[in-house]
Amino acid sequence: MNIVRQFGFSAVWVVVASAAFHLAYAIPHASFVVVVYLFALVQLARAGSWRGAAYSGLAVGFLVATGQLAFFWNVFGGGAIALFCVFAFWVALFVALARLALLRLGLIWGAAVLPIIWCGLEYFRSELYYLRFSWLSPGLAFGPVAFESPAYFLGNYGIGFALAAVAAASAALWTRCRLRSVAVLVLVLGTSALFACGQLPRKPGTSAVSVVPVAGVQMEFPTEQEVLVRLNDLIRAHPGADLLVLSEYTFTEPVPEHVKAWCREHERYLVVGGEEPAGQHNFYNTAFVISPQGEIVFRQAKSVPIQFFRDGLPAPQQKVWNSPWGKIGICICYDLSYSRVTDRLVRAGAQALIVPTMDVADWGVKQHQLHARVAPLRAAEYGIPIFRVASSGISQLVDSTGRVATEAPCPGDGAMLAGDLQLAGSGNLPLDRWLAPAATVMTGTLVAVLVFWPRGGDRRHLGVMPKQEEEGVSVSRA
Repeated sequence: MNIVRQFGFSAVWVVVASAAFHLAYAIPHASFVVVVYLFALVQLARAGSWRGAAYSGLAVGFLVATGQLAFFWNVFGGGAIALFCVFAFWVALFVALARLALLRLGLIWGAAVLPIIWCGLEYFRSELYYLRFSWLSPGLAFGPVAFESPAYFLGNYGIGFALAAVAAASAALWTRCRLRSVAVLVLVLGTSALFACGQLPRKPGTSAVSVVPVAGVQMEFPTEQEVLVRLNDLIRAHPGADLLVLSEYTFTEPVPEHVKAWCREHERYLVVGGEEPAGQHNFYNTAFVISPQGEIVFRQAKSVPIQFFRDGLPAPQQKVWNSPWGKIGICICYDLSYSRVTDRLVRAGAQALIVPTMDVADWGVKQHQLHARVAPLRAAEYGIPIFRVASSGISQLVDSTGRVATEAPCPGDGAMLAGDLQLAGSGNLPLDRWLAPAATVMTGTLVAVLVFWPRGGDRRHLGVMPKQEEEGVSVSRA
């Protein structure tokens, strides 16, 4: 009977966790529901054994991954299953470590370290190891409404840390039946207070020192002649645009001479993706800046080539382009998903980011929608505008608050977008840029301490004791 009860307990919270995550990602203004996902994960840590906790976390991670990353089947085929399991592993690891912390440290101190463990694991899986993958974080749920979220001072990982703290506090109260109403109240009010922080007046920023009229057009694997035709169409539709942007891999070679001649003839700056040879058998996936004189005046290679793809060598360095309008950082496609990449550009004084992107139409609309969450969140974090042109959508012009000013759809071959890129002061780094690395170090230390902690922790701290013992346990014993 105990086994059946534990299985039912875990099954309920597995369903709650996965449903809450998908709801938060499906409805922009329901993004705060992601806290219920974290709350349910902490509840799963109360399973009767560490295997039960880990397997339940694995189930949640797999349900989340298969729902949100179904496009992996189009990209990797059967290998998608392994990648689903990689994501699920990190969720399972958090649940298992959460159980260990609650068991060894007690209810109060165990709950106190859960936000640190969550943030440390999220930063490591997103930024630090070979299979790093920064999507599907709680913070990214706020991407479509980044302009009204606390991203500008907490950052992506900081949002996850704060929500995990609310979830852990609520879960600690939940272990006592008579405090469950209080737990729900803490969960709702804590999340609402955090979300309301995004509505507070921000520190007045520097007024725009220059405005760059920009325009871009979506093309996927175009010929050289098609590029020239589309560029002509672009300046006819937007004659005031001084800076034109095309996608990553517009060319699978260096920029052709005819395209340079076009820039010279029409006196336009052009940012375009191509390949710069690196020896006989390799290359750098590069964004080239062509001047109105038809010369390459700046180039930036991709810093983090996508795993399992022929995506070139990592960039040997990152610099900002000292454009006629100010300092502009250029990062390529998936580079925008890594804070460690974009932070370097902001530290170098970037006043705006331009992001040539290759999102293949065959990958599906879901992939494009997930990728489109990144730019608004980054703009809100740094307080600088972003112009992102993708091969088949979703291209975006995002202002410095994280609000999408205009976008081009997916699929959208030949779709154009244009607007003003307003350059003011350089960007600022949010709180989590020191919090997340520190949490990673602290998590490693905590794991070492908990593993060697004297065994035999009080399982009553987990709230999974038999019914007859429950009334005699005081929360204060934690």
